[in-house]
Amino acid sequence: MSEKPPDDFKIDPWSSNALLEEDYERLIQEFGIEKLSISERERLKENRFFRRKIIFGHRDLSTIFKAIDQKKPWAVMSGIKPSGPFHLGTLTTALEIVEFQKMGAKAYYCIADIESWEDNGISYEEAEPYAVDQLSDILALGLDPDPKKAYIWRQSKETIVQDVCFKVGRLVTQNMLNAIYGEKDFGLYLAALIQVGDITLPQVLDGVQPVVVPVGIDQDPHLRLTRDLTRRYYKSYFLPGATYHKLLPGLDGTDKMSKRNPNSYFDFSESIESIEKKIKNSFTGGRKNKKEQQELGGQPDICMIYKIEMYHFEDDDEKLEKIYKDCITGKLMCGEHKKECVERILNFINEHRKKKKKLIDKAREILGID
Repeated sequence: MSEKPPDDFKIDPWSSNALLEEDYERLIQEFGIEKLSISERERLKENRFFRRKIIFGHRDLSTIFKAIDQKKPWAVMSGIKPSGPFHLGTLTTALEIVEFQKMGAKAYYCIADIESWEDNGISYEEAEPYAVDQLSDILALGLDPDPKKAYIWRQSKETIVQDVCFKVGRLVTQNMLNAIYGEKDFGLYLAALIQVGDITLPQVLDGVQPVVVPVGIDQDPHLRLTRDLTRRYYKSYFLPGATYHKLLPGLDGTDKMSKRNPNSYFDFSESIESIEKKIKNSFTGGRKNKKEQQELGGQPDICMIYKIEMYHFEDDDEKLEKIYKDCITGKLMCGEHKKECVERILNFINEHRKKKKKLIDKAREILGID
């Protein structure tokens, strides 16, 4: 029997605690998540999230491999809550969707405006500019909106997900929701049932096929609820699979990125000066002075500059390995490393904004927003 997390350990989509490395191991055991094997990582080595072990676990990836091998349809499904600008913390999932689409999946992308209303009190109308902004961001990152390759919807406008919510709702009890999510406002439970509709939509809309949902571990309750209800209601469907990535801590060394703490992250709409300042002030694994750094070496495993490079801003594995070795051997100083990282990230942001500007009208067209 695995050790259960302590009573103050929360893991839900709206109020999770920050996670330590050992917490991931406990959650794998607690919720029956599968670890990625060496052969699975090797098969997916072109995807840096798998190669660098940022994705640490999964559910039912074997069904995706089988579909690929047999040249059958498969899907990737995820989405975003339109409650603010696209930011560093949402970049991981967005890029995973793009990577899976490039591997051959049809991408199903949800604008979760019902959840935004229930969780953040943002009306559907207030959410529209954020929805357009965020969709243009993921289009700029490489999502192909061709209807043969993608389906994009707003929860408040998609009757399929609302219909699924009512159909499966007859199988749901208050005790079941409390066991999965803890005690929440009932509106959040309804939003969770809408997300059951989101996750099953690829199969309702386009036929039975395996689906992978890339998420952070805090979203796993939605997967567990959907898998249970799919098993009981949509008995001929594939159970939705998932990949789980580790969550980035705050740039400033706090436990997690939070809108309540602006220094813990940057969003893609901030001024260049603000982004530069936040990166320069990021927490590092450096020692207290140059002499000690040269003698003892730095600590890249706790350095946010190294982490954000590993996740997003350094494509070259050999260069990333050199950065790591130079840090732990004391050859690389934090100031020098930050300077290089700032330049790389600002170049990325500037190029991203140029691409995004050209895609705003396309995002409006897709979402039906004037």
